[in-house]
Amino acid sequence: MLFCTSLLATSSALALAAQAAPPAQEAQAAPVADAATPEEEGDVIVVTGTRAEGRTRLDSASPVDVLSGASLQRQGTTELATALSAVAPSIDFPRPAANDGTDAIRPATLRGLSPDQTLVLINGIRGHTSALLNTNGTVGRGSAAVDLNTIPTVALDRIEVLRDGASAQYGSDAIAGVVNLRLREARSGGGAQVNYGFYNTDVDTANGRRSVTGENAVTASLWQGIGFGEDGFLTVSGEYLKRSPTNRADFDRRVTPNRITGRYGDPEVEQYTGFVNAGTSLTDDWSLYAFGGYQDRDTRSAAFPRLASATTALAGYPNGFLPIINTKVQDLNSAAGLRGNLGGFDVDLSFSYGRNKIGFRTLNSANYAYGSTTPRDFSDGALIYDQYIVGLDATRRFDVFQSLNVAFGLEGRREGYKIQAGEQASYGYPPAGTVTGAAANAAPGAQGFGGFSPLNETERSRRNVSAYVDIEAQVTDKFLAGLAGRVEDYSDFGSTVNGKLSLRYDVADWFALRGTASTGFRAPSLQQQYFTQIAQVVQNGVPVQTGTYPSVSPVGTALGGLPLEPEKSTNLSVGTVIRSGGFDLTVDAYRIHIRNQIGLSENISAGTPGTATYNPQVAALLPADVSAARFFINGLATTTKGIDVVAHYRWRTAGAGAFDFTLAGNINDVKVTRVPTSTATLNPAPTLFARSRILTLEDGTPQQKVTGTVDWSLDRLGALARVTYYGNVNQAGTTPAADVFTGNRAITDLELRYAATKGAQIGLGVSNLFDVYPRETPLANNPSGVLGFPYYSPFGFNGRYLYARLGLNW
Repeated sequence: MLFCTSLLATSSALALAAQAAPPAQEAQAAPVADAATPEEEGDVIVVTGTRAEGRTRLDSASPVDVLSGASLQRQGTTELATALSAVAPSIDFPRPAANDGTDAIRPATLRGLSPDQTLVLINGIRGHTSALLNTNGTVGRGSAAVDLNTIPTVALDRIEVLRDGASAQYGSDAIAGVVNLRLREARSGGGAQVNYGFYNTDVDTANGRRSVTGENAVTASLWQGIGFGEDGFLTVSGEYLKRSPTNRADFDRRVTPNRITGRYGDPEVEQYTGFVNAGTSLTDDWSLYAFGGYQDRDTRSAAFPRLASATTALAGYPNGFLPIINTKVQDLNSAAGLRGNLGGFDVDLSFSYGRNKIGFRTLNSANYAYGSTTPRDFSDGALIYDQYIVGLDATRRFDVFQSLNVAFGLEGRREGYKIQAGEQASYGYPPAGTVTGAAANAAPGAQGFGGFSPLNETERSRRNVSAYVDIEAQVTDKFLAGLAGRVEDYSDFGSTVNGKLSLRYDVADWFALRGTASTGFRAPSLQQQYFTQIAQVVQNGVPVQTGTYPSVSPVGTALGGLPLEPEKSTNLSVGTVIRSGGFDLTVDAYRIHIRNQIGLSENISAGTPGTATYNPQVAALLPADVSAARFFINGLATTTKGIDVVAHYRWRTAGAGAFDFTLAGNINDVKVTRVPTSTATLNPAPTLFARSRILTLEDGTPQQKVTGTVDWSLDRLGALARVTYYGNVNQAGTTPAADVFTGNRAITDLELRYAATKGAQIGLGVSNLFDVYPRETPLANNPSGVLGFPYYSPFGFNGRYLYARLGLNW
């Protein structure tokens, strides 16, 4: 009996395994030009958001996007998150720069919510988050999210995006929705491909203009399907990426003559990734499946430049220096499971393990406390997160009503988090008596990114167990009803119970109404509970030694910190489905209210001695050489309202080929309705959540995003045109004068291609045809000249990109 790994495994999403899965294909070729999109995409069976067998995208009670591997690959980028944001209007993927580790591991958002409020599955199994905690002033500040770019697009068959609250079905994090990455599977066939591209752009910053041609990227990928036994398959995928850094910094007015002293843009990246996906039948009733993936990523981004001074000269840099932050990421995904029939139930037993390690180095830098004996390169330590999951799921269809699908299951999960210290020179002073003539009052630690000290070292873990029941009944030919409930118990904060009700009524064959109501939750991450570091945080262009402390640490408690509790949500959705022939339209309105939301507090500063800013109470609480502190706190409340619209029309002509038209849009409005206040005894009480943090939640992602795509194919030729409109985004400052807006922008992408089912694959294209940039950062908000454009821009700020794609299928 044939069997498909992609649809089987599930731990928290375990009942996905109960779905009927299509057999492994004999050959699954790369996209060909005569198929604008997968055949009859609206009729593709989905396994996300429903546990009933045979449900399609247009038959479901919740909105689900099905994004093919072909649509992801027909772009200039090979980054999964970038490609996904280009074709899914409810997903945004800003490209932060000059923000330490967030430059290398960038989080994506769904419906404008925090990156950690979207659950990511791989083949239906919960993916692990990154070890990185985003602590700087970026979109997603305070979150630790799944790094989507650890999975290469060449390894994927398709992606299903559930745009609905689903904590009752899948557990923690599924407040905004679920992204299910389904791996490619094949018994034969294969393909190889090389993508090469470079920027050709005119850069207009506030203080000058220049042209850039170069900054290239090359990606080489390969996949091969291997059959064994009667129905076994092993699909192997691999990818290599080498990308040059980009630089969109402005001219620095602090130096004469004015010149570019910083590096601001995409980091330099070298990356290797491999994935395998396999499955085989053991008996007529039982099957075995497994998948595994590993990525090694070396990323080098820049901190703020250190201009020439007596201090830099003493450290061996008479002309100043530009610190480089080097992150080395090692990421592992793995899962295995057994599926079969037991007592009339389809049963799935699965095990998965994921691990993410981020090692940090600071290069071309100095520790001023070491004076002339300072090293130039520093080993800063590492962050490690890992996750074990064991799940047991069962599902069965009963002949009650038209049909009744009953699913239930158990899951156990163990999470671990570790901080490892770096070498002493990366964070501290030299040993007493070993250095003379160091700069007076020099703060210790590597400039640009200070290392983790032994005081930061931690090793924590927690466990949770959960149980769920999911019932879906086709009551009549026209009426569908679903009810799900889930209980989870965590070792660190206790239990939570959540439920979901789903309804759908088909008024006619061409028109249906649907709606859902659910409660949800997100457990505070171990990173949020236990991350601690002293680092230089840039405030108004000036680096400030800032400590991030656990909320229950002595410093955190003194400043008003309390044990973190789970976030809670209430999700409501109502929509309609219209379809006729090759046309389909879905419109879904939603309201998401989140309470007790977790946020990273403001930097609570001791101020400068001898000035009005000085607060001796705060200074007495902080360790030596630390000027400000922050911690995580519950108490935020937000309400998100929006509408998703997806219209699709497929038109086949007799002689002009096939046309595929898609118009998809998202209107989204986030409002902060409550902010936490300090429980500390400090007088005056510090502000925990101020203007810039509130506006980042409300206006940090576009309130309107509309994508229009035309995909044409005729025999082996094809073409694609895409225009994406982004609404204005505010990169908020501490005052209105410090706000930086991106402006309303439209980005145009074009691609021409030649493709054979077996044979050559050629693509030529341009991303951002008209070389559109967000508004430049005003001079008043950019004294160093580094921040040429707002890094909140949802489409980045790199300009026009030309690319070619060459491949071969067999």
